Amino acid sequence: MSIKSSAGRAGAVLARPFHRDGAPTRLHPTSLWAEGSKVATLYVGPAAGKVRAWLDRWVRPALATVSALGAVVIGAVVVLWITGAAFGWQEAKVAALLATLLVLIAIAFILGNSMYAVKLDLARTRVAVGDSAVGSIAVTNASTRPVLPSALELPVGAATALFHLPRMGPGQVHEDLFTIPTTRRAVITVGPVRSVRADPLHLLRRQLMWTEPTDLFVHPRTTALDGPAAGFLKDLEGLPTTELSSADVAFHALREYVPGDDRRHIHWKTTARTGKLMVRQFEETRRAHMAVALSVNTDEYEREEDFELAISAAASLARQAIKEARELSVVTQRGPVRCETGKNMLDDMTRLAGHNRRGTAVDLARSLSDAVPNASVVFFVVGSKVTPSQLRSAAASVPPGVRAFAVRCYSGAKSARANIAELTVLTLGDLTDLAAVLRKAVA
Repeated sequence: MSIKSSAGRAGAVLARPFHRDGAPTRLHPTSLWAEGSKVATLYVGPAAGKVRAWLDRWVRPALATVSALGAVVIGAVVVLWITGAAFGWQEAKVAALLATLLVLIAIAFILGNSMYAVKLDLARTRVAVGDSAVGSIAVTNASTRPVLPSALELPVGAATALFHLPRMGPGQVHEDLFTIPTTRRAVITVGPVRSVRADPLHLLRRQLMWTEPTDLFVHPRTTALDGPAAGFLKDLEGLPTTELSSADVAFHALREYVPGDDRRHIHWKTTARTGKLMVRQFEETRRAHMAVALSVNTDEYEREEDFELAISAAASLARQAIKEARELSVVTQRGPVRCETGKNMLDDMTRLAGHNRRGTAVDLARSLSDAVPNASVVFFVVGSKVTPSQLRSAAASVPPGVRAFAVRCYSGAKSARANIAELTVLTLGDLTDLAAVLRKAVA
């Protein structure tokens, strides 16, 4: 009876099996591990969760306030107290006492709560390279008592702007304006705005977040393609095909009437002259679908300025097509670029990063026919290191009947035009010359 009761208690803990005579068996290591895991899940897991929650709530915030210098001072306090107590050194005890007073004074500086209402406002969250992004920070004292002077920090990308707040009475508002220079294409994270409490020696530093971060898109520079350049792009629309149709806009020829033809297309003058019913026959037309293939392989560009020029040229072509409500596809070695709206397109262009392991311009041209099978005009935007033989290979991948252009971007170069087989090669040295370069394409 005692054996069975002990077996019951053991089974409650580890569910250990027993022989027929009541003797316990030896657990297999796998079974022992499984039973141990069950015990850990039942008892250790909840306890570890509570410990982790306690650490996240109290210990980690406290440790986050300690600077590198503060950690050295606190460590020195501990060592000096232990040394003074162990060896009876009065000098060590005095130094420990002074260091302890410094730490206590630093703690007094960071205690207390600031009741602020902070509003971060960017006038525009999307600007072009060279334009200044203007914003403001409005701070309101939301408490019922005055607050002492303090400081606010505003991270702007890798930099940090510092704003000094004066002594503010209850409900008082303090506003600061700031300007963010934009010298290059990037997505800049602005914020969050944080208030900082620190002691004069910066042993301890306490931060409070007041706003959420905001993304500032610095779009690539683009140029307007109005006037003759826009006319050139419009000429690419409505290209006729070799497919014949009984109803379209491009007249082809006359033929005899066949039952089922639309009588509205009967050409009565020819019918009266020949004595037979003659109907108009048309060539099918297709709406121009522009495809812009932008190479992001940095090995094909002489320098970084050339790569930025290529992005700006591709964005200008795409922006003009979107402005005219034409079908558009923009592809790179990193994948397609969104073209639903000009904002989406420029946002994706801003995020583009160069890479030298994403395939060459030739690889991009070969994949273009699969990505955009219905393209009627193709622009290859490449760097100056792309050789004529590579451009010839890229042109060979373009289906017959599709007009193809290559824009070679080389900062400082003189604009020029050349032909490689059916491919028109345009050299672009400055973004402002893009309209003139396009005019040379039909010269």
